[in-house]
Amino acid sequence: MHRIKSLDPWQLVVWILAASVLIPLITIFSSFLTPEKEIWQHLSATLLPDLLRNTLFLASGVALFTGVIGVSLGWFTGACDFPGRRFFSWALALPMALPAYVMAFIFLGLMDFSGPVQQILRTVPGMEGRMFEVRSTPFVVMVIGLTLYPYVYLLSRASFMNQGRAILEASRTLGLRPSIAFFRVALPMSRPWIVSGLALVLMETLADFGAVSIFNYDTFTTAIYKSWFGFFSLKAAAQLSSLLVILAVVLVFVEGLFKKRMRYYDSSRGGAAHTRLKLKGWSSFWVVTYCTFILLIAFIIPVIQLAVWSLKVLRSGDGVAYLEVIIKTLFLGSTAAVLICLSALLLSYSRRRNDSFSNRLLSRISTVGYALPGTVLAVGIFIPISKFDGLLRELWMVLANTDPGPILQGTVVVMLAAYLIRFLAVGFGSVDSGMQNIKPSLDEASAILGRSGGETLRKIHFPLLKKGLLTALVLVLVDVIKEMPITLMTRPFGWDTLAVKIYELTSEGEWVRAALPGSYLVLAGIIPVILLINQMEK
Repeated sequence: MHRIKSLDPWQLVVWILAASVLIPLITIFSSFLTPEKEIWQHLSATLLPDLLRNTLFLASGVALFTGVIGVSLGWFTGACDFPGRRFFSWALALPMALPAYVMAFIFLGLMDFSGPVQQILRTVPGMEGRMFEVRSTPFVVMVIGLTLYPYVYLLSRASFMNQGRAILEASRTLGLRPSIAFFRVALPMSRPWIVSGLALVLMETLADFGAVSIFNYDTFTTAIYKSWFGFFSLKAAAQLSSLLVILAVVLVFVEGLFKKRMRYYDSSRGGAAHTRLKLKGWSSFWVVTYCTFILLIAFIIPVIQLAVWSLKVLRSGDGVAYLEVIIKTLFLGSTAAVLICLSALLLSYSRRRNDSFSNRLLSRISTVGYALPGTVLAVGIFIPISKFDGLLRELWMVLANTDPGPILQGTVVVMLAAYLIRFLAVGFGSVDSGMQNIKPSLDEASAILGRSGGETLRKIHFPLLKKGLLTALVLVLVDVIKEMPITLMTRPFGWDTLAVKIYELTSEGEWVRAALPGSYLVLAGIIPVILLINQMEK
Protein backbone atom coordinates (compact mmCIF):
# COMPACT_ATOMS: atom_id res chain seq x y z
CA MET A 1 0.00 0.00 0.00
CA HIS A 2 2.83 2.39 0.80
CA ARG A 3 4.34 1.77 -2.60
CA ILE A 4 1.07 2.60 -4.35
CA LYS A 5 0.87 5.90 -2.50
CA SER A 6 4.42 6.82 -3.48
CA LEU A 7 3.46 6.34 -7.14
CA ASP A 8 0.32 8.46 -6.87
CA PRO A 9 0.34 10.84 -9.87
CA TRP A 10 -1.06 13.58 -7.63
CA GLN A 11 2.34 13.64 -5.95
CA LEU A 12 3.81 15.04 -9.16
CA VAL A 13 1.96 18.28 -8.47
CA VAL A 14 3.69 18.69 -5.11
CA TRP A 15 7.10 17.79 -6.50
CA ILE A 16 6.80 20.12 -9.51
CA LEU A 17 5.69 23.10 -7.40
CA ALA A 18 8.41 22.46 -4.81
CA ALA A 19 11.02 22.15 -7.57
CA SER A 20 9.87 25.47 -9.06
CA VAL A 21 10.90 27.15 -5.80
CA LEU A 22 14.07 25.12 -5.19
CA ILE A 23 15.53 25.67 -8.67
CA PRO A 24 15.76 29.50 -8.32
CA LEU A 25 17.15 29.13 -4.78
CA ILE A 26 19.78 26.60 -5.88
CA THR A 27 20.65 28.83 -8.85
CA ILE A 28 21.18 31.83 -6.62
CA PHE A 29 23.33 30.03 -4.05
CA SER A 30 25.38 28.25 -6.74
CA SER A 31 26.49 31.67 -8.02
CA PHE A 32 29.02 31.75 -5.16
CA LEU A 33 30.99 29.04 -6.99
CA THR A 34 31.91 31.49 -9.76
CA PRO A 35 32.17 34.94 -8.15
CA GLU A 36 32.58 38.07 -10.25
CA LYS A 37 35.77 39.31 -8.55
CA GLU A 38 36.07 42.67 -10.30
CA ILE A 39 32.47 43.61 -9.69
CA TRP A 40 32.62 42.37 -6.08
CA GLN A 41 35.75 44.41 -5.48
CA HIS A 42 33.95 47.45 -6.84
CA LEU A 43 30.86 46.74 -4.72
CA SER A 44 32.93 46.11 -1.59
CA ALA A 45 34.87 49.33 -2.03
CA THR A 46 31.94 51.55 -2.96
CA LEU A 47 28.42 50.21 -2.45
CA LEU A 48 28.45 47.22 -0.10
CA PRO A 49 29.09 49.15 3.16
CA ASP A 50 26.29 51.57 2.30
CA LEU A 51 23.99 48.71 1.31
CA LEU A 52 24.52 46.94 4.61
CA ARG A 53 24.10 50.12 6.62
CA ASN A 54 21.03 51.32 4.72
CA THR A 55 19.33 47.92 4.82
CA LEU A 56 20.03 47.53 8.54
CA PHE A 57 18.79 51.03 9.39
CA LEU A 58 15.72 50.64 7.20
CA ALA A 59 14.73 47.22 8.57
CA SER A 60 15.28 48.14 12.23
CA GLY A 61 13.63 51.54 11.81
CA VAL A 62 10.52 50.16 10.11
CA ALA A 63 10.26 47.37 12.70
CA LEU A 64 10.41 49.89 15.57
CA PHE A 65 8.02 52.32 13.85
CA THR A 66 5.41 49.69 12.98
CA GLY A 67 5.80 47.99 16.35
CA VAL A 68 5.03 51.13 18.34
CA ILE A 69 2.16 52.31 16.14
CA GLY A 70 0.67 48.87 15.44
CA VAL A 71 0.70 47.66 19.05
CA SER A 72 -0.63 50.91 20.49
CA LEU A 73 -3.47 51.11 17.97
CA GLY A 74 -4.18 47.41 18.47
CA TRP A 75 -4.46 47.94 22.21
CA PHE A 76 -6.74 50.96 21.96
CA THR A 77 -9.17 49.41 19.45
CA GLY A 78 -8.93 45.84 20.75
CA ALA A 79 -9.06 46.25 24.53
CA CYS A 80 -10.40 49.76 25.17
CA ASP A 81 -13.67 51.58 24.52
CA PHE A 82 -13.80 55.20 23.36
CA PRO A 83 -15.89 57.31 20.95
CA GLY A 84 -15.36 56.18 17.34
CA ARG A 85 -13.74 52.86 18.25
CA ARG A 86 -15.85 50.87 15.79
CA PHE A 87 -14.92 53.22 12.96
CA PHE A 88 -11.21 53.25 13.76
CA SER A 89 -11.15 49.45 14.17
CA TRP A 90 -11.50 48.92 10.40
CA ALA A 91 -10.39 52.32 9.08
CA LEU A 92 -6.90 51.99 10.57
CA ALA A 93 -6.31 48.94 8.35
CA LEU A 94 -6.97 50.91 5.13
CA PRO A 95 -3.33 52.01 4.62
CA MET A 96 -2.68 48.42 3.50
CA ALA A 97 -4.40 49.41 0.24
CA LEU A 98 -1.62 51.90 -0.51
CA PRO A 99 1.45 50.31 -2.11
CA ALA A 100 4.61 51.66 -0.52
CA TYR A 101 5.85 53.09 -3.83
CA VAL A 102 2.58 55.00 -4.29
CA MET A 103 2.89 56.45 -0.79
CA ALA A 104 6.51 57.32 -1.60
CA PHE A 105 5.83 59.50 -4.64
CA ILE A 106 2.84 61.17 -2.92
CA PHE A 107 5.08 62.02 0.02
CA LEU A 108 7.85 63.39 -2.19
CA GLY A 109 5.37 65.39 -4.25
CA LEU A 110 4.08 67.01 -1.07
CA MET A 111 7.28 67.32 0.96
CA ASP A 112 10.07 67.86 -1.57
CA PHE A 113 11.83 71.24 -1.86
CA SER A 114 9.43 72.40 -4.59
CA GLY A 115 6.41 70.80 -2.92
CA PRO A 116 3.59 72.73 -1.23
CA VAL A 117 4.64 71.89 2.35
CA GLN A 118 8.13 73.39 2.10
CA GLN A 119 6.79 76.32 0.07
CA ILE A 120 4.37 77.15 2.89
CA LEU A 121 7.09 76.74 5.52
CA ARG A 122 9.34 79.21 3.67
CA THR A 123 6.64 81.87 4.06
CA VAL A 124 6.91 81.64 7.85
CA PRO A 125 9.09 84.42 9.33
CA GLY A 126 12.54 83.10 10.09
CA MET A 127 12.19 80.15 7.70
CA GLU A 128 12.94 82.04 4.48
CA GLY A 129 15.41 80.22 2.26
CA ARG A 130 15.51 77.14 4.46
CA MET A 131 14.86 73.59 3.32
CA PHE A 132 15.07 70.09 4.74
CA GLU A 133 16.12 66.92 2.96
CA VAL A 134 13.30 64.39 2.66
CA ARG A 135 15.34 61.74 0.82
CA SER A 136 16.80 60.41 4.05
CA THR A 137 16.51 57.35 6.27
CA PRO A 138 13.90 58.72 8.74
CA PHE A 139 11.48 59.67 5.98
CA VAL A 140 11.95 56.39 4.09
CA VAL A 141 11.25 54.54 7.34
CA MET A 142 8.13 56.61 7.96
CA VAL A 143 6.72 56.17 4.44
CA ILE A 144 7.23 52.39 4.36
CA GLY A 145 6.14 52.05 7.99
CA LEU A 146 2.84 53.86 7.37
CA THR A 147 1.88 51.28 4.74
CA LEU A 148 3.05 48.25 6.75
CA TYR A 149 1.95 48.97 10.34
CA PRO A 150 -1.48 47.28 9.69
CA TYR A 151 0.30 43.90 9.72
CA VAL A 152 1.22 44.45 13.38
CA TYR A 153 -1.98 46.33 14.16
CA LEU A 154 -4.36 43.60 12.99
CA LEU A 155 -2.50 40.75 14.71
CA SER A 156 -1.97 42.61 17.99
CA ARG A 157 -5.58 43.79 17.99
CA ALA A 158 -6.76 40.20 17.52
CA SER A 159 -4.56 39.12 20.42
CA PHE A 160 -5.80 41.84 22.78
CA MET A 161 -9.43 41.10 21.85
CA ASN A 162 -8.76 37.41 22.41
CA GLN A 163 -7.45 38.01 25.93
CA GLY A 164 -10.58 39.76 27.12
CA ARG A 165 -10.87 41.97 30.15
CA ALA A 166 -10.83 39.11 32.66
CA ILE A 167 -7.05 38.82 32.57
CA LEU A 168 -6.59 42.56 33.16
CA GLU A 169 -9.14 42.51 35.95
CA ALA A 170 -7.20 39.73 37.62
CA SER A 171 -4.02 41.80 37.40
CA ARG A 172 -5.77 44.82 38.90
CA THR A 173 -6.85 42.74 41.90
CA LEU A 174 -3.12 42.22 42.47
CA GLY A 175 -2.67 46.00 42.73
CA LEU A 176 -1.44 46.75 39.17
CA ARG A 177 -2.58 49.93 37.44
CA PRO A 178 -3.95 49.50 33.85
CA SER A 179 -0.75 50.93 32.31
CA ILE A 180 1.46 48.59 34.37
CA ALA A 181 -0.85 45.64 33.65
CA PHE A 182 -0.50 46.35 29.93
CA PHE A 183 3.31 46.08 30.01
CA ARG A 184 3.51 43.20 32.51
CA VAL A 185 0.51 41.07 31.46
CA ALA A 186 -1.16 41.94 28.15
CA LEU A 187 1.99 42.73 26.16
CA PRO A 188 3.95 39.57 27.12
CA MET A 189 0.92 37.40 26.33
CA SER A 190 0.65 39.02 22.89
CA ARG A 191 4.35 38.68 22.07
CA PRO A 192 3.94 35.76 19.61
CA TRP A 193 1.29 37.67 17.65
CA ILE A 194 3.36 40.86 17.60
CA VAL A 195 6.59 39.13 16.58
CA SER A 196 4.72 37.29 13.83
CA GLY A 197 3.44 40.62 12.51
CA LEU A 198 6.90 42.19 12.74
CA ALA A 199 8.37 39.26 10.80
CA LEU A 200 5.89 39.93 7.99
CA VAL A 201 6.80 43.63 8.11
CA LEU A 202 10.51 42.84 7.84
CA MET A 203 9.89 40.50 4.89
CA GLU A 204 8.04 43.25 3.05
CA THR A 205 10.68 45.83 3.97
CA LEU A 206 13.57 43.72 2.71
CA ALA A 207 11.60 42.95 -0.46
CA ASP A 208 10.66 46.57 -1.16
CA PHE A 209 12.01 47.94 -4.41
CA GLY A 210 9.63 50.66 -5.54
CA ALA A 211 9.68 52.97 -2.52
CA VAL A 212 13.45 52.85 -1.97
CA SER A 213 14.12 53.42 -5.68
CA ILE A 214 11.84 56.47 -5.68
CA PHE A 215 13.75 57.85 -2.69
CA ASN A 216 17.10 56.96 -4.34
CA TYR A 217 17.84 55.00 -1.17
CA ASP A 218 20.15 52.12 -2.05
CA THR A 219 19.36 48.75 -0.49
CA PHE A 220 20.01 45.19 -1.64
CA THR A 221 16.95 45.20 -3.90
CA THR A 222 18.11 48.27 -5.83
CA ALA A 223 21.66 46.90 -5.94
CA ILE A 224 20.41 43.65 -7.48
CA TYR A 225 18.58 45.63 -10.16
CA LYS A 226 21.63 47.80 -10.88
CA SER A 227 23.94 44.78 -11.02
CA TRP A 228 21.75 43.21 -13.68
CA PHE A 229 20.77 46.24 -15.76
CA GLY A 230 23.71 48.51 -14.87
CA PHE A 231 26.72 46.17 -14.72
CA PHE A 232 24.99 43.58 -16.97
CA SER A 233 26.11 40.87 -14.57
CA LEU A 234 23.53 38.27 -13.61
CA LYS A 235 26.11 36.49 -11.45
CA ALA A 236 26.73 39.55 -9.30
CA ALA A 237 22.97 40.06 -9.01
CA ALA A 238 22.57 36.41 -7.98
CA GLN A 239 25.29 36.69 -5.35
CA LEU A 240 23.68 39.78 -3.85
CA SER A 241 20.34 37.96 -3.98
CA SER A 242 21.72 35.10 -1.91
CA LEU A 243 22.27 37.46 1.04
CA LEU A 244 18.63 38.51 0.91
CA VAL A 245 17.50 34.90 0.66
CA ILE A 246 19.35 34.04 3.87
CA LEU A 247 17.59 36.89 5.69
CA ALA A 248 14.21 35.86 4.23
CA VAL A 249 14.66 32.23 5.34
CA VAL A 250 15.54 33.37 8.86
CA LEU A 251 12.42 35.54 8.99
CA VAL A 252 10.23 32.70 7.72
CA PHE A 253 11.61 30.47 10.48
CA VAL A 254 11.03 33.12 13.15
CA GLU A 255 7.51 33.86 11.90
CA GLY A 256 6.63 30.15 11.86
CA LEU A 257 8.13 29.59 15.31
CA PHE A 258 6.14 32.37 16.95
CA LYS A 259 2.96 31.52 15.03
CA LYS A 260 3.04 28.09 16.70
CA ARG A 261 3.16 29.82 20.08
CA MET A 262 -0.03 31.78 19.46
CA ARG A 263 -2.69 30.78 21.98
CA TYR A 264 -6.39 31.51 22.23
CA TYR A 265 -7.90 32.22 25.62
CA ASP A 266 -11.50 31.88 26.67
CA SER A 267 -12.38 35.46 27.52
CA SER A 268 -16.00 34.56 28.26
CA ARG A 269 -15.25 33.16 31.69
CA GLY A 270 -16.43 35.16 34.67
CA GLY A 271 -18.98 37.08 32.58
CA ALA A 272 -16.29 39.33 31.14
CA ALA A 273 -16.90 38.53 27.51
CA HIS A 274 -16.61 41.50 25.12
CA THR A 275 -16.10 43.98 27.97
CA ARG A 276 -13.50 46.69 27.46
CA LEU A 277 -11.62 49.26 29.48
CA LYS A 278 -13.69 52.42 29.17
CA LEU A 279 -11.63 55.55 28.50
CA LYS A 280 -13.02 58.83 29.77
CA GLY A 281 -12.07 62.48 29.85
CA TRP A 282 -8.63 63.44 28.60
CA SER A 283 -7.62 59.81 28.07
CA SER A 284 -10.44 59.36 25.57
CA PHE A 285 -9.63 62.68 23.88
CA TRP A 286 -5.95 61.87 23.34
CA VAL A 287 -6.68 58.37 22.02
CA VAL A 288 -9.19 59.73 19.48
CA THR A 289 -6.69 62.43 18.48
CA TYR A 290 -3.90 59.86 18.07
CA CYS A 291 -6.02 57.49 15.96
CA THR A 292 -7.26 60.39 13.81
CA PHE A 293 -3.72 61.68 13.24
CA ILE A 294 -2.43 58.27 12.11
CA LEU A 295 -5.41 57.77 9.80
CA LEU A 296 -4.94 61.24 8.30
CA ILE A 297 -1.25 60.93 7.45
CA ALA A 298 -1.38 57.24 6.48
CA PHE A 299 -4.49 57.21 4.30
CA ILE A 300 -6.83 60.22 4.09
CA ILE A 301 -4.33 62.94 3.07
CA PRO A 302 -2.43 60.70 0.58
CA VAL A 303 -5.70 59.55 -1.05
CA ILE A 304 -7.01 63.13 -1.30
CA GLN A 305 -3.76 64.28 -2.89
CA LEU A 306 -3.83 61.30 -5.25
CA ALA A 307 -7.39 62.19 -6.28
CA VAL A 308 -6.49 65.85 -6.89
CA TRP A 309 -3.54 64.93 -9.10
CA SER A 310 -5.58 62.27 -10.93
CA LEU A 311 -8.34 64.76 -11.77
CA LYS A 312 -5.67 67.10 -13.10
CA VAL A 313 -4.33 64.35 -15.38
CA LEU A 314 -7.82 63.44 -16.59
CA ARG A 315 -8.63 67.07 -17.41
CA SER A 316 -5.45 67.34 -19.46
CA GLY A 317 -6.56 64.40 -21.62
CA ASP A 318 -3.64 62.12 -20.73
CA GLY A 319 -5.90 59.61 -19.03
CA VAL A 320 -6.91 57.97 -22.33
CA ALA A 321 -3.31 56.82 -22.84
CA TYR A 322 -3.62 54.47 -19.86
CA LEU A 323 -6.38 52.35 -21.42
CA GLU A 324 -3.91 49.98 -23.09
CA VAL A 325 -1.83 49.80 -19.91
CA ILE A 326 -4.93 48.90 -17.86
CA ILE A 327 -5.94 46.17 -20.32
CA LYS A 328 -2.46 44.62 -20.24
CA THR A 329 -2.37 44.84 -16.45
CA LEU A 330 -5.75 43.15 -16.03
CA PHE A 331 -4.94 40.48 -18.60
CA LEU A 332 -1.66 39.66 -16.91
CA GLY A 333 -3.21 39.72 -13.43
CA SER A 334 -6.23 37.58 -14.33
CA THR A 335 -4.11 35.03 -16.20
CA ALA A 336 -1.70 34.74 -13.28
CA ALA A 337 -4.59 34.56 -10.79
CA VAL A 338 -6.25 31.65 -12.63
CA LEU A 339 -2.91 29.80 -12.96
CA ILE A 340 -2.00 30.31 -9.30
CA CYS A 341 -5.43 29.37 -7.93
CA LEU A 342 -5.53 26.24 -10.07
CA SER A 343 -2.08 25.28 -8.77
CA ALA A 344 -3.18 26.03 -5.20
CA LEU A 345 -6.25 23.82 -5.64
CA LEU A 346 -4.17 20.92 -6.96
CA LEU A 347 -1.56 21.37 -4.22
CA SER A 348 -4.17 21.44 -1.47
CA TYR A 349 -5.95 18.36 -2.79
CA SER A 350 -2.66 16.48 -3.25
CA ARG A 351 -1.75 17.15 0.37
CA ARG A 352 -5.24 16.09 1.45
CA ARG A 353 -4.80 12.72 -0.27
CA ASN A 354 -1.40 12.15 1.34
CA ASP A 355 -0.73 14.00 4.60
CA SER A 356 2.70 12.45 5.21
CA PHE A 357 5.59 14.42 6.66
CA SER A 358 7.41 14.58 3.32
CA ASN A 359 4.29 15.83 1.58
CA ARG A 360 3.75 18.54 4.20
CA LEU A 361 7.40 19.56 3.89
CA LEU A 362 7.20 19.80 0.10
CA SER A 363 3.96 21.78 0.37
CA ARG A 364 5.68 24.18 2.76
CA ILE A 365 8.57 24.61 0.32
CA SER A 366 6.11 25.26 -2.51
CA THR A 367 4.61 28.24 -0.64
CA VAL A 368 7.81 29.76 0.76
CA GLY A 369 8.24 31.91 -2.36
CA TYR A 370 6.06 34.64 -0.82
CA ALA A 371 8.94 35.47 1.54
CA LEU A 372 11.39 35.95 -1.35
CA PRO A 373 11.86 39.49 -2.72
CA GLY A 374 10.69 40.02 -6.29
CA THR A 375 14.17 41.05 -7.43
CA VAL A 376 15.59 37.79 -6.08
CA LEU A 377 12.97 35.68 -7.86
CA ALA A 378 13.48 37.56 -11.11
CA VAL A 379 17.21 36.75 -11.04
CA GLY A 380 16.73 33.17 -9.82
CA ILE A 381 14.25 32.38 -12.57
CA PHE A 382 15.89 34.23 -15.44
CA ILE A 383 19.23 32.36 -15.15
CA PRO A 384 17.85 28.78 -15.49
CA ILE A 385 15.30 29.93 -18.09
CA SER A 386 18.08 31.46 -20.20
CA LYS A 387 20.12 28.25 -20.01
CA PHE A 388 17.11 26.12 -20.91
CA ASP A 389 16.33 28.57 -23.71
CA GLY A 390 19.84 28.08 -25.05
CA LEU A 391 19.36 24.30 -25.14
CA LEU A 392 16.06 24.71 -27.00
CA ARG A 393 17.72 26.99 -29.57
CA GLU A 394 20.55 24.52 -30.14
CA LEU A 395 18.06 21.68 -30.58
CA TRP A 396 16.01 23.79 -33.00
CA MET A 397 19.12 24.67 -35.01
CA VAL A 398 20.07 20.99 -35.26
CA LEU A 399 16.59 19.94 -36.38
CA ALA A 400 15.61 22.91 -38.56
CA ASN A 401 19.04 24.38 -39.40
CA THR A 402 17.80 27.87 -38.51
CA ASP A 403 18.26 30.12 -35.50
CA PRO A 404 14.84 30.89 -33.98
CA GLY A 405 16.25 33.45 -31.55
CA PRO A 406 15.10 33.57 -27.91
CA ILE A 407 12.18 31.22 -27.36
CA LEU A 408 11.26 31.70 -23.69
CA GLN A 409 13.34 34.73 -22.69
CA GLY A 410 11.45 38.00 -22.74
CA THR A 411 8.03 36.33 -22.83
CA VAL A 412 4.99 36.38 -20.58
CA VAL A 413 5.77 32.75 -19.67
CA VAL A 414 8.74 33.84 -17.53
CA MET A 415 6.62 36.47 -15.77
CA LEU A 416 3.86 33.95 -15.02
CA ALA A 417 6.40 31.47 -13.64
CA ALA A 418 7.78 34.14 -11.30
CA TYR A 419 4.27 35.17 -10.20
CA LEU A 420 3.38 31.53 -9.52
CA ILE A 421 6.33 31.11 -7.17
CA ARG A 422 5.86 34.50 -5.50
CA PHE A 423 2.11 34.38 -4.85
CA LEU A 424 1.21 30.69 -4.60
CA ALA A 425 1.06 31.08 -0.80
CA VAL A 426 -1.64 33.76 -1.17
CA GLY A 427 -3.92 31.49 -3.18
CA PHE A 428 -3.06 28.40 -1.18
CA GLY A 429 -4.03 29.98 2.13
CA SER A 430 -7.61 30.71 1.07
CA VAL A 431 -8.08 27.43 -0.81
CA ASP A 432 -6.55 25.16 1.81
CA SER A 433 -8.54 26.71 4.67
CA GLY A 434 -11.71 25.80 2.75
CA MET A 435 -10.36 22.34 1.95
CA GLN A 436 -9.80 21.66 5.65
CA ASN A 437 -13.50 22.31 6.33
CA ILE A 438 -14.62 19.53 3.97
CA LYS A 439 -15.32 16.31 5.85
CA PRO A 440 -13.09 13.34 4.94
CA SER A 441 -16.22 11.17 4.83
CA LEU A 442 -17.11 12.77 1.49
CA ASP A 443 -13.84 11.52 -0.02
CA GLU A 444 -14.45 8.08 1.41
CA ALA A 445 -17.98 7.96 0.01
CA SER A 446 -16.71 9.03 -3.39
CA ALA A 447 -14.03 6.32 -3.35
CA ILE A 448 -16.65 3.68 -2.40
CA LEU A 449 -18.69 4.75 -5.43
CA GLY A 450 -15.64 4.17 -7.61
CA ARG A 451 -14.93 7.83 -8.43
CA SER A 452 -11.37 8.78 -9.33
CA GLY A 453 -9.43 11.55 -7.61
CA GLY A 454 -10.04 13.93 -10.50
CA GLU A 455 -13.79 13.30 -10.45
CA THR A 456 -13.90 13.77 -6.66
CA LEU A 457 -12.06 17.06 -6.96
CA ARG A 458 -14.23 18.30 -9.83
CA LYS A 459 -17.66 17.19 -8.58
CA ILE A 460 -17.34 17.44 -4.79
CA HIS A 461 -14.50 19.70 -3.69
CA PHE A 462 -14.66 22.33 -6.40
CA PRO A 463 -18.33 23.29 -5.79
CA LEU A 464 -17.67 23.49 -2.04
CA LEU A 465 -14.55 25.62 -2.56
CA LYS A 466 -16.06 28.26 -4.85
CA LYS A 467 -16.08 30.94 -2.14
CA GLY A 468 -12.48 30.28 -1.13
CA LEU A 469 -11.38 30.18 -4.76
CA LEU A 470 -13.10 33.49 -5.47
CA THR A 471 -11.35 35.07 -2.48
CA ALA A 472 -8.03 33.64 -3.64
CA LEU A 473 -8.58 34.96 -7.18
CA VAL A 474 -9.22 38.49 -5.90
CA LEU A 475 -6.24 38.48 -3.52
CA VAL A 476 -3.82 37.11 -6.13
CA LEU A 477 -5.12 39.45 -8.85
CA VAL A 478 -4.49 42.52 -6.71
CA ASP A 479 -1.04 41.30 -5.60
CA VAL A 480 0.02 40.63 -9.19
CA ILE A 481 -1.08 43.99 -10.58
CA LYS A 482 0.75 45.77 -7.72
CA GLU A 483 3.97 43.74 -8.15
CA MET A 484 6.74 45.97 -9.50
CA PRO A 485 10.25 44.35 -9.53
CA ILE A 486 9.26 41.02 -11.14
CA THR A 487 7.28 42.79 -13.86
CA LEU A 488 9.98 45.40 -14.40
CA MET A 489 12.82 42.88 -14.68
CA THR A 490 11.15 40.09 -16.69
CA ARG A 491 8.50 41.76 -18.86
CA PRO A 492 8.58 41.56 -22.67
CA PHE A 493 9.61 44.68 -24.54
CA GLY A 494 6.85 47.29 -24.43
CA TRP A 495 4.74 45.35 -21.96
CA ASP A 496 3.97 48.12 -19.48
CA THR A 497 1.70 47.62 -16.50
CA LEU A 498 0.40 50.20 -14.03
CA ALA A 499 3.26 49.47 -11.62
CA VAL A 500 5.88 49.77 -14.39
CA LYS A 501 4.31 53.02 -15.58
CA ILE A 502 4.55 54.43 -12.07
CA TYR A 503 8.23 53.45 -11.91
CA GLU A 504 8.98 55.13 -15.25
CA LEU A 505 7.14 58.34 -14.37
CA THR A 506 8.55 58.65 -10.87
CA SER A 507 12.07 58.03 -12.22
CA GLU A 508 11.58 61.27 -14.15
CA GLY A 509 10.06 63.10 -11.16
CA GLU A 510 6.57 63.16 -12.76
CA TRP A 511 4.62 62.83 -9.50
CA VAL A 512 1.39 64.28 -10.90
CA ARG A 513 1.29 62.04 -13.98
CA ALA A 514 2.01 58.99 -11.81
CA ALA A 515 -1.10 59.72 -9.73
CA LEU A 516 -3.62 58.23 -12.15
CA PRO A 517 -2.11 54.73 -12.34
CA GLY A 518 -1.51 55.01 -8.60
CA SER A 519 -5.23 55.70 -8.07
CA TYR A 520 -6.17 52.59 -10.02
CA LEU A 521 -3.88 50.48 -7.83
CA VAL A 522 -5.27 51.98 -4.62
CA LEU A 523 -8.86 51.28 -5.71
CA ALA A 524 -7.89 47.69 -6.47
CA GLY A 525 -6.00 47.39 -3.17
CA ILE A 526 -9.02 48.35 -1.07
CA ILE A 527 -10.84 45.15 -2.11
CA PRO A 528 -8.55 42.64 -0.33
CA VAL A 529 -8.32 44.93 2.70
CA ILE A 530 -12.11 44.83 3.07
CA LEU A 531 -12.07 41.03 2.67
CA LEU A 532 -9.34 40.73 5.29
CA ILE A 533 -11.16 42.98 7.78
CA ASN A 534 -14.40 41.03 7.38
CA GLN A 535 -12.57 37.74 7.85
CA MET A 536 -10.82 38.91 11.01
CA GLU A 537 -14.05 40.35 12.45
CA LYS A 538 -15.69 36.96 12.00
